[in-house]
Amino acid sequence: MKVFLELGWFFKQEKKAYLSGVFILLFVAALQLIPPKVIGIIADQIHEGTITSAILVKWVVVLVVVGLSMYVLRYYWRIMIFGSSVKLSRILRDQLYSHFTKMSPSFYQKSRIGDLMAHATNDLSAIQQTAGAGVLTFVDSLSTGGFVILAMAFTISWKLTLICLIPMPVMAMLTSWFGTMLHKSFHKAQEAFSSLNDKTQESITGIKVIKTFGQEQEDIEDFRKQSEDVVRKNIVVAKIDSLYDPTISIIVGISFFLSIAFGAKYVLNGELTIGELISFTTYLGLLIWPMLAFGWLFNIVERGRASYDRVAVLLREKVEITDDDDALDVMPIGDIDFKINEFTYPGATNPILKDIFFSIKKGETLGIVGKTGAGKTTLLKLIIREFERYQGEILFGGKALQAYRLEKLREAIGYVPQDHFLFSATVAENIAFTTPDISRDEIEKAAKLANIHDDILQFTEGYQTVVGERGVSLSGGQKQRISIARALLMNPELLVLDDSLSAVDAKTEEAILSSLRQNREGKTTMITSHRLSAIQHANLILVLDDGKIVERGKHEDLMQQDGWYKEMYLHQQLEELVEHGGR
Repeated sequence: MKVFLELGWFFKQEKKAYLSGVFILLFVAALQLIPPKVIGIIADQIHEGTITSAILVKWVVVLVVVGLSMYVLRYYWRIMIFGSSVKLSRILRDQLYSHFTKMSPSFYQKSRIGDLMAHATNDLSAIQQTAGAGVLTFVDSLSTGGFVILAMAFTISWKLTLICLIPMPVMAMLTSWFGTMLHKSFHKAQEAFSSLNDKTQESITGIKVIKTFGQEQEDIEDFRKQSEDVVRKNIVVAKIDSLYDPTISIIVGISFFLSIAFGAKYVLNGELTIGELISFTTYLGLLIWPMLAFGWLFNIVERGRASYDRVAVLLREKVEITDDDDALDVMPIGDIDFKINEFTYPGATNPILKDIFFSIKKGETLGIVGKTGAGKTTLLKLIIREFERYQGEILFGGKALQAYRLEKLREAIGYVPQDHFLFSATVAENIAFTTPDISRDEIEKAAKLANIHDDILQFTEGYQTVVGERGVSLSGGQKQRISIARALLMNPELLVLDDSLSAVDAKTEEAILSSLRQNREGKTTMITSHRLSAIQHANLILVLDDGKIVERGKHEDLMQQDGWYKEMYLHQQLEELVEHGGR
């Protein structure tokens, strides 16, 4: 029952609803004692020949009133208890989602998406069951069982009651043992479900790649194996679960045998009447539900505990990027200064950035180039605080990034990453993602700046065209430009383009860059690119190699040096010349 203690914070929060529900449950349990007693009284009066129509009508009215009362009260305790358990599911789901949004990229690098989805669905459902059906079963089994045993002992025969309860300790030990086994097995079953969930999500997302390489049958076979693993582990859970009812039925059967055998003897001895024995066996029948419920309780609780353990571990994951207590609630404006001695990714041993020192004035453009893996994207991720724990500092407007609230810092930065993510929504909604209430004119203005407006007008529904999940219906260049338009709509103090023009042709690239120069006067821009034409207009160009700055300066300055930049620029110019037929 440890999970009830762990959920104590919620029970305190909803104590009014739970106390009301429990009180009604107890009252219903007490009302259940009346019908067996009435049956015994009527049986004795029939045996003695003293029953009359008036007496029979009186007891029938009593039974009807009791039945209707239990009907109404059971409706209300369901609202109180089950309604509260739905609130718990909502609270935990909100906590999980909020926690997910605060986690750094390193968390998602080690966590599978399907696993996180299973936590937010299957596990929360099991926890909800514990706070609903679990509480109901716990209170109902104890109250009904307790009241019935007390009624049997004090209104009929305490000796016969003790005899009938002799098998109960055996049942308690067996159900406890089953519960321990169930907890371990259900934990494994949930993990298998998470893996299957992740496999499904991954396969659907990558269905184009699977089809392109003709791997459908292999993927189906892999899915089948994981699905069989889920079934196999859930069958283990079902086998343990199936032990409860037969075990309890045997115990109940033994109790009934003892009650009839010894009850008959007491009737013959004159210690009990026929009516009292009928009432006793009827009460014993009422004990079947508490016994079965007790076994069911272990099932629910152990499932809930296994799921709550998994969710609790997730919620205990430390948020790496947090605000200082005295963080400024203003957006940063001004010059940007990088003073990084060294930065190493969490869990890695070799630094990815070393001796990164440079400054750019407000309104200037910084270009960053270098080989693949040189550290270009890493440098940009530091400015948006996706990673920290570096040796040195980054200043924005003369203050360290940590001096600003994270929300305000990111409001000042329009970031267009290499992996352009579009939502399964309309084109207009994707562009207006950060400012959903913006006017259509502003959306179109941003689209024109990103040189995507004319393309959008050619879509089936124009700006109201649904692009499909992750922008599956668009080309790479269209997705890039919509992502740029989304960032431009923010009119950010700092625009960060991380190789965001790689999928467009040189003419479109020049048009976009020209628009940026004309419309972002006084605003700072940082661009990484493999195509040097995208950054040759920059006020400062950095060439990175193995995490270090190996060349720096304007385009003209770097062309005077016989370094990587000049070599690559001339190479790309030659390639472009060849593509255009030598003209």
